[in-house]
Amino acid sequence: MADGLDLGEPSQPAAKAGAYRVLARKYRPQTFSELIGQDAMVQTLGNAIKRDRLAHAFLMTGVRGVGKTSTARLIAKALNCIGADGQGGPTIDPCGTCEPCRAIAEGRHIDVIEMDAASHTGVDDVREIIDASRYAAVSARFKIYIVDEVHMLSKNAFNALLKTLEEPPPHVKFLFATTEVNKVPVTVLSRCQRFDLRRIPAETLAEHFAMVAEQEGVTADPEALMLIARAAEGSARDGLSILDQAIAHAGIEGGRVSADAVRQMLGLSDRGAVRDLLGHVLAGDGVGSLTALRRQYDYGVDPLSVFQSLMETVHGITLAKLGTAADAAQAEEERAALGEWAGSLSYPVLHRLWQLFLKGHDEIARAALPIEAAEMALLRAIHASTLPDPGELVRAIANGTPPVAVPPAPIAPVPVAAPASRLPETFDALVQRLDAAGSLALAARLHNGARVVRYAPPEIVFSGSRPMATDTLADLTAALKGLTGTPWKITFDDVPGAPTLKERQETSAEAERIAAWDSPIVRAARDAFPDAVLEAWPTKRTNA
Repeated sequence: MADGLDLGEPSQPAAKAGAYRVLARKYRPQTFSELIGQDAMVQTLGNAIKRDRLAHAFLMTGVRGVGKTSTARLIAKALNCIGADGQGGPTIDPCGTCEPCRAIAEGRHIDVIEMDAASHTGVDDVREIIDASRYAAVSARFKIYIVDEVHMLSKNAFNALLKTLEEPPPHVKFLFATTEVNKVPVTVLSRCQRFDLRRIPAETLAEHFAMVAEQEGVTADPEALMLIARAAEGSARDGLSILDQAIAHAGIEGGRVSADAVRQMLGLSDRGAVRDLLGHVLAGDGVGSLTALRRQYDYGVDPLSVFQSLMETVHGITLAKLGTAADAAQAEEERAALGEWAGSLSYPVLHRLWQLFLKGHDEIARAALPIEAAEMALLRAIHASTLPDPGELVRAIANGTPPVAVPPAPIAPVPVAAPASRLPETFDALVQRLDAAGSLALAARLHNGARVVRYAPPEIVFSGSRPMATDTLADLTAALKGLTGTPWKITFDDVPGAPTLKERQETSAEAERIAAWDSPIVRAARDAFPDAVLEAWPTKRTNA
């Protein structure tokens, strides 16, 4: 007041609109029907409520973000709901409109007490609960104590709680939540009804995220949502946090959450790039493998993520080889590639690749130089492809035969049709074409050592009993594509195969020698000269 004038209240800043709520809080389940992935627990609770067989203490355990605390609050609502008319009893479908339901949802109900055991670990904190539990609920049907991260309580605090937990007053319910149930004393576990909340399947999470995106008015690619679901590792809260970030990132790109944007945001390897890298490894192409790895590294992809993706690919190939149902989230291109690899790679090769990539992953995680460790791990995988399979080695030793190495079969892209005139009609013609083109050493190695199971250009199946060196396989793939302009598919099969070209020529030469030796003219000469021998019979070898 100045000079008798009432100036009133000082001006106040205009109230801000409601603050933004992150998706993990905005879409916290308010009913059991909204609690995804925990159907078994919901059914058990529903039956217990209907039959009035409610335990006095519940323990919810599971990984982060699967709904432990949300479940505890839903149980509190279910036990204290009075219905829209105020006459209802405990129900698995709380109305959400009565005063107890609204007060519990808003965290202001006087008879529902939440305590964070991470910050209230001592016996004095538990003693307060014990003392307060003796008094009846003020306005609710039950007085409920929700203790989050209960494993953080001290040993003395647990001991102080035991008696009350075993024989609580009839109006008290205890709801515990923990991510580390192994740290909760057995004496406490035995006094609780335990619910193990399972990880939420990626498909279920992706469907949930699609609903959230629709509610938020955001367009999201199904592949992007599946990437987020897989990155969440079964946690709805983690997934919603990633989706929140992806939506913010997509605001720059017209509001669409794309798979590429999510992949870049999470630092994930591109699936196509990983398949290319694995193809180089299987083909024994060291330079190509390191180049493909460095390309991803330059894009900002963590080498650890690259090896994790390689392991996922090998696992996918193995499942495809077993004949399991394909992942619905896989792109058609990836499904086709895995199926093709599954048809050409043996189980020993896949198991060996898994072990090599797993060892490389562990080394990279501990390495001071991650990218260098990744390169060395790739080169080791390529080198190991020329080693004999352990099972074959044992059989070879048992049979007294020298062990041989069976390199993994490379995967080439699906062959593109080429004019028949460009593709040699026979394997012999193919070797002669290589010889004429100047690939003398490669032609000689094929001539002397390759046993063909099937020749159907542009595809060759060699016998695994006569393996090739990795560099020969890589050189042959490159040389054939250069000669014919067509990608060739080269695989191995564990059958004997046809004789090599050298063996066939030697057999033919021997047959000619025998025929000449038994001809009438030579027989007459042998009769005249009994000590005569046939020497230096020429072969038809044309390739050096």
